[in-house]
Amino acid sequence: MLKWISISADVDSALSEGRPVVALESTLITHGLPHPENYQCAISAQDQVRAEGAVPATIAVLAGRIRVGLDPSEINQLVETEECHKLSRHDLATACAKGLTGGTTVAATMICARMAGIRIFATGGIGGVHRGWQNSFDISADLQELSQTPVTVVCSGAKSLLDLPATMEMLETLGVPVVGLGTRELPAFFSVESGIPLHQWADDIAEAAQI
Repeated sequence: MLKWISISADVDSALSEGRPVVALESTLITHGLPHPENYQCAISAQDQVRAEGAVPATIAVLAGRIRVGLDPSEINQLVETEECHKLSRHDLATACAKGLTGGTTVAATMICARMAGIRIFATGGIGGVHRGWQNSFDISADLQELSQTPVTVVCSGAKSLLDLPATMEMLETLGVPVVGLGTRELPAFFSVESGIPLHQWADDIAEAAQI
């Protein structure tokens, strides 16, 4: 495993000492926002994690190596790479073998976080079931990953352009608990309201941690 993964000194130290570490994904940097907003957002996300007393671990693949805990220069390298791939479970191994560079989706970030020993991952919104799935069967690999990789994902629901009711049905089918933190309604990415009630919730962070 060490051949393919590098963990930054501050993340490695925090994990060794039992201090909190929060994984962050990188497709928002590579495919979600234009420059320079993507770089600014990545740095801001790290700052927010530090402000809450944890160590941020932004994850990506740089020249075929999984990097856990990108520093500003590595984020800039990711931003400036012209041929930057969007990496999920199905192409993570190929990217490493071929020396590619890319941002990691929710699914790929979960895999890499698990490899590094990180148990908490924060992101904006997960992927899900796309509208018109009856014809395309376009369903994000994020959902399957949530059912099989033991990493807690803290997010603002699934992306609002998706079929949210179908996404919730799929999560239930896969046995993924969807727990509202301080809410009893599924957030819709940019909105706190989706009209979809949640059947599990936690009133505070301590209760969420117990779950």
